[in-house]
Amino acid sequence: MNIMLAAATTVALIGGGAMAIDAAHNHLPITPIGYTDEADRPASRVVIGIDLSKSNPITEDPQFAAKVGARVAGIISRLGFASEVHVRTFGTFDASANPFYYDTMISARSRPEAVASDVERLIAGTPALVASGKWKTQGRTNILAFLDNVSRSEGCGGLPTTIILATDGIEDSQFARLDDADDHLPDPDGRPFAGCVDLQILGLGEGTRSPIKTARLRAEWMRWARAAGFAHFEGLNDW
Repeated sequence: MNIMLAAATTVALIGGGAMAIDAAHNHLPITPIGYTDEADRPASRVVIGIDLSKSNPITEDPQFAAKVGARVAGIISRLGFASEVHVRTFGTFDASANPFYYDTMISARSRPEAVASDVERLIAGTPALVASGKWKTQGRTNILAFLDNVSRSEGCGGLPTTIILATDGIEDSQFARLDDADDHLPDPDGRPFAGCVDLQILGLGEGTRSPIKTARLRAEWMRWARAAGFAHFEGLNDW
């Protein structure tokens, strides 16, 4: 993937940064051919969180960012009509530090492959956005707080919901300091994600260069995800 093209496209999409993206693709020609497949697929919801904390390699590694973008795009490209796609950034527990949001619904004018391409360029362009100052890296990693906000704003009702986090999984907040081998994620408050299909962490342990640390992080998040109500958890360091 051409990272500079991705970055240019992303900057054009987000403008000043604190804007929603209308991914309706109103200028695309409407062709009635090929809609049957999407219409036959059940609608679902995908929520994507991009971790902008300084520890996350996606903020500075174009090859890794492109790899994450391609995997997420593959998931989105298989969505059916009326599926929702939501993208947010997170890091510091401060809403003003993460104003970016992208929300769209798969439709005849917002085809899954077009939305997948937009999101892929966005994720792949993360290092360039950081380098240009459009996005700021952050000093904390509030994964749990981000997930709490997702549970309240999107939840798991109405549609089968998958949450994908582009993060190294190293919670660094008031809740836990997972870089410390003796620290652990706290138990969730109830089952806030009961009914959610899947929690995926892409890049788990990336940057630690330690299979032992990565395995410990995977065990922590698997335990937490099951307790929180997710039907399935997948924590990938590489794929």
